[in-house]
Amino acid sequence: MTAICLHFQVHQPYRLRNYTFFDIGGVHDYADEDANCDDMLALARRSYLPMNALLLDLIRLFDGRFRVSFSLSGTALEQFDTYTPEVIQSFRELVATGQVELLSETYAHSLAFLYSPDEFQEQVRQHDAKIEELFGVRPRVFRNTELIYNNELARTIEKMGYAGILAEGADQVLGWRSPDFVYQPVGCLKLRLLLRNYRLSEDIALRFSRQDWDGFPLTAEKFSAWVHAAGAAAAEGGSVGESINLFMDYAVFGRHQRAESGIFAFMRALPGFLLSDPRFSFCTPSDVLETCAPVARLDVPQFTSWSEVERDLAVWIGSDMQKDALESVYRLEPKVHAVHDPELLAVWRRLQTSDHFHHMSTKWFADNGIHARRNPYTTPYDAYINYMNVLGDFELILDNALRKAA
Repeated sequence: MTAICLHFQVHQPYRLRNYTFFDIGGVHDYADEDANCDDMLALARRSYLPMNALLLDLIRLFDGRFRVSFSLSGTALEQFDTYTPEVIQSFRELVATGQVELLSETYAHSLAFLYSPDEFQEQVRQHDAKIEELFGVRPRVFRNTELIYNNELARTIEKMGYAGILAEGADQVLGWRSPDFVYQPVGCLKLRLLLRNYRLSEDIALRFSRQDWDGFPLTAEKFSAWVHAAGAAAAEGGSVGESINLFMDYAVFGRHQRAESGIFAFMRALPGFLLSDPRFSFCTPSDVLETCAPVARLDVPQFTSWSEVERDLAVWIGSDMQKDALESVYRLEPKVHAVHDPELLAVWRRLQTSDHFHHMSTKWFADNGIHARRNPYTTPYDAYINYMNVLGDFELILDNALRKAA
């Protein structure tokens, strides 16, 4: 039987206010509260609440045959609690069905693994504690920020006690292999690796409403035929490891693909068509790990992600501005811990969120594509200057606190 694994990323950063050089030393409130509130209210209304209600209907309709998973970032959960607590309640209702799995990730949806292994592990522990506090479950599968992954990360995650990890089914890693199997990371003894089928995932996430796409219009029946064909191709080898992993941003539903595109109707119809073939079933990542054996070891020495065509880290660390900003924020780690102030630690972690560095990418500025439309800054340089002004003030606060404690 072929497993269909649906996984949704739920993440929202704390957007920074317009912070000038002249604010340094005088203004210590960095978040754009109005923008954050407006964004969360809009997402709740257009995406999260209607989609959660739809999934709950499907879970009840199919009586245990429809299952999904989520990763919920700590910054998203905090903002739900502040602006839209009904969203947390709707996720609680989903988890209570027993058909929804919550995965682990870094609390601040950060790039901490690249710069501070200790901070990375602290954020993962913080995230899991928050998930247990809110939902009463403990994650056993890990999904790193934007599916960033390599062999070293896999070894770290195995040592931390997780059973599985998600990653991108990048062509440069797989070569002739298929993403539709379970793999074992090189250097790991027990950890299992699930890879995103990016072609099928992006048919929904990126191409669903593109009228210039040769697959348009995408119907549930058409997409199910593609999934069934992929499963049949995987089964030709006689393996027990077939798993078609459809991973995407949850805001695809209602924001990236608007309601008027038909995305909700598509999703409502999809499970019925996929389950019309008895050889297919919906599974959570943990289900897949328990039922599908790894078919091979997979060596991923270089970092991959689900970003852009290259599936690398360039949109976060590709420019000198991004590297300088990242090195600057992680250089503050000893000072942050020396101050022993939970509020300053929380601010520092919010400043690590990957979106801040994505806004500085010259790639979105050059292609003027979907990332440009989502970016609150006019240019990558504006994003860098704004961020570094905030960081300059934050370091002054840390230095003053350390002087007072001396």
